[in-house]
Amino acid sequence: MSLLIESTSSLMHTLLVFLSVLLINLACGRSDLGQVNTKPPSHEDFDVLLKKYVSNDGKVDYKGFIKGKAALEKYLETLSQNPPDRSRWSQEEQLAYWINAYNAFTIKLIIDHYPLKSIRDIKPKVPVPLFNTVWHIEFFEIGGKPASLDEIEHKILRKEFEEPRIHFAINCASFSCPVLSNEAFVPEKIEQQLERAAILFINDPQRNKINPDRVEISQIFSWFKEDFTRKGDIIDYLNRYSKVKINKKARVSHLPYDWSLNE
Repeated sequence: MSLLIESTSSLMHTLLVFLSVLLINLACGRSDLGQVNTKPPSHEDFDVLLKKYVSNDGKVDYKGFIKGKAALEKYLETLSQNPPDRSRWSQEEQLAYWINAYNAFTIKLIIDHYPLKSIRDIKPKVPVPLFNTVWHIEFFEIGGKPASLDEIEHKILRKEFEEPRIHFAINCASFSCPVLSNEAFVPEKIEQQLERAAILFINDPQRNKINPDRVEISQIFSWFKEDFTRKGDIIDYLNRYSKVKINKKARVSHLPYDWSLNE
């Protein structure tokens, strides 16, 4: 009986993950967030805040961000008023903007509801699993249009750039997420920053356990598998960054996701 219950539970989990990914992909139309004749804003103010309130290992001092809320709000207003002009901004300028916007607005979301144990404790007015979650809340504007974290991630970053390393750069304020960088992303060195983020996350033993014949990896690699397997399987992708060489036939499983706040 226990084996039957365990098997049924595993099947239900697999079906839920599949359904979640399917719904995300179906919802991933393009975003119309943006504006013409804008110039890329400076991310220096955000960089100062990150260096002050985020440790080298990604722990976030949300109480500190609350004290520095005026400076954060000023930066967010700059982002809101200067959305990317897709016809004029470089890909690097756009990518840096959207990654920083995701991370900065996530910090705002947390400090606006602080104290809390998890980002998932924040509920929309009518919560609907998979369809209407904290990530769908339109709590800010970009170029005068209501926007959500979900739109930035799925309709812009994943849709427009086809850059799987964004999953290691954006932070969902949770322990199992890739750590929040304590520097802002900037166009002139974004390639190095994304590469560093990928190496850091994949080789982080708290978030991925890698051995030559067995890997236990983050749920991120399951949720967004298609992003990582466009040019090979998941082991091929991991081996691009892993310090431990993984055998082609290594056993792959996924670790439980810890949604506790990354403070």
